[in-house]
This record gives sequence, C-alpha cells and structure tokens, in this order.
Amino acid sequence: MKKDFKVIGFDADDTLWLNETYYREGEKDFYKLLADFGTPKLLAKELLKTEIQNLKLYGYGAKSFMLSMVETAMRVSENSIDNTGIEGIIHLGKDLINRPIVLLDGVKEVLEKFYDAGYKMIVVTKGDLLDQERKLANSKLEKYFHHIEIVSDKQEHNYQKLLSHLEIAPEDFLMIGNSLKSDIIPVVNIGGYGVYVPCKDQWEYEKVANVDGLKNYWEIKQISDLGDLMEI
Repeated sequence: MKKDFKVIGFDADDTLWLNETYYREGEKDFYKLLADFGTPKLLAKELLKTEIQNLKLYGYGAKSFMLSMVETAMRVSENSIDNTGIEGIIHLGKDLINRPIVLLDGVKEVLEKFYDAGYKMIVVTKGDLLDQERKLANSKLEKYFHHIEIVSDKQEHNYQKLLSHLEIAPEDFLMIGNSLKSDIIPVVNIGGYGVYVPCKDQWEYEKVANVDGLKNYWEIKQISDLGDLMEI
C-alpha cells in the first residue's frame, strides 16, 4: 500500500464515533409507539421507504429521520395517530440529537499517530450541518483535522469537487469510512483509494451486496488497525 497520500479523509458517524446504534434504538421505540398500527417488520419497511423517498428533500441526519417517522406514522395509521403519538415521535428525534458522543475504540490514538507523522487529515461527513458541527465540537477531535467538509451527499461529484478545492489529484487521496457505498466506492471510482472499516450497525440503505472487482481499497476490522496497514 502506498503511504505518500497528500490528504487522508475520515468519515465521521460510525467511523470516529458511535451513531447508527442510536438510530436502531430509536427505531425500536418508534415501533412500540406504533404497535397498534403494524408489526415491527411492516413498520421497518414503511419507514425505510419513507426515508429513501425523502432523501432528496431533507437529506441525511436526525431531523430527516424524525420527519420521516412522523410521515410514516400518519400513513400507516391513516392519519388517526393522536397528538400524544406525534409528540412521542418528536421526543424520539430530540433524544437522538442529544445523544452523547462516544468515540470508537482506538480513534484518538490513530489520529494522534497520523497527526504526529505529519499527515494532513480532513473529515468528510454527510448530514445536517448544525448536527454534524455539534458532534465534531463535542468529540474534541477538531484539532487533528486540517479541514472539515459537511456535504449533502457522498457521490463521485461531491468528492471531485472537494479534491478540486483541496487542489489534489484523486490518486493522492485516501478515504477511511464504514460505508462502502458512501465512503469507498465513489472515491475509488474517481481514482482515489479507500480503507473500509465495517461497523456493528449499518443502515439498510448503505448496504452493498457485491464489490467484486473493486480495486484500490482495503478492509480492516477496526480503525486501530490503520497504523499497521500503512506501516506507521
């Protein structure tokens, strides 16, 4: 593996800190609130459908999730859900936003190692601007990063625009993240490199069934293995 990358990018949610687990817990509470209107399996299917339909309108993050829960509740209940139920969903959304930042094992140590080695590191994360800024501030990790990029989505054109802004070629960029769909495949497709770090919980929408033939990426079990991979 090459080591002379000019910039190393890190995803934030579920790469640097715990996130998706909170969403799964919120979904379970949502199913309990809507128990009179469907089984968890049905509600999960309907919620995912609503979330995907709303991505172009609301983007990613807790606020989008909360709005999708409200819309799903109104649809499956045929608008019979009462104010108490809607209030309960809003509470779930606020609880999600206010969850504490819990760094994943080895994150701080890895960032310190790469920072001391002189690597220029950035964060590339998608989601609600206010929410992601709050998470970064509460993580106490901002000092390690040269640049923070909060994007509406992680498609090839988003990465191309970022690399153009940073004035580097794709082959000089390495992206580390927990999503093959958002963090690895788009970067590799434009000529960059990626390191995939699977997380415990993953949103169904982010799952990729097949990556046969995908080159210039590596998979590690945990972020603490990154130093060994790059021999740092």
